[in-house]
Amino acid sequence: MANFIRNTQVKAMTSIWTAKQKARELAGRTKEALANREGQGTLDVAITVLISIVLGALILAGLYLIVDSTVLPTITQRIKDMFDYAG
Repeated sequence: MANFIRNTQVKAMTSIWTAKQKARELAGRTKEALANREGQGTLDVAITVLISIVLGALILAGLYLIVDSTVLPTITQRIKDMFDYAG
């Protein structure tokens, strides 16, 4: 019984020590990340996002022009022909 209690205490102490150590490591990494003011890569990401937005807008505008000038008139003509019961 004494061994069981001693083993349980050792396991509890080990778990507590491990948790404290992980918390210290996390705090240290967080402190380093917050203290880092280099801004490395920030400009690259901003330029990439801007280029993506501009290219996406150009592609969307091109698709809109194609659909507006080619597809919609054909669809409206087909719908009118489909409902034309005169002939």
